[in-house]
Amino acid sequence: MAAARRSAALLALVTLVGCGTSDVVRTQDAPLPVGPYSQAVRAGDTVYLSGQVGIDPASGALVPGGTAAEAARALANLDAVLRAAGLGRDDVVRAEVYLVDMADYAALNEAYAGYFGDRAPARTCVAVAALPAGARVEIALTARRGE
Repeated sequence: MAAARRSAALLALVTLVGCGTSDVVRTQDAPLPVGPYSQAVRAGDTVYLSGQVGIDPASGALVPGGTAAEAARALANLDAVLRAAGLGRDDVVRAEVYLVDMADYAALNEAYAGYFGDRAPARTCVAVAALPAGARVEIALTARRGE
């Protein structure tokens, strides 16, 4: 399993850049940062993934279809960053979810449950006034390399 993760990380066109005692994780398989932040930062065995919205990295546009579609794309983007860090869904220990409208909570949960299945991490979900690119949902993850 660990060898497969390392191979996937290499295929994801990863660049790790030294940053003090942490490493910056970058991949072309997820939307590139549009500001002064990193897609993810590794600090020891823990990787902190920046929030992702439902932007298709190929087109640079928000996916159509509402909150469920945006959440699914955001989670796919996070999958790419996890792979780039040599990690997977089973390594995720915490999620932070931001919704523009809490009426979309059920749609979010549908996509989220499909992504994590029975191995859902701890989670916070809050309503916010607005998100980048007019997105309806943003998701950030924290992952830790398993033993």
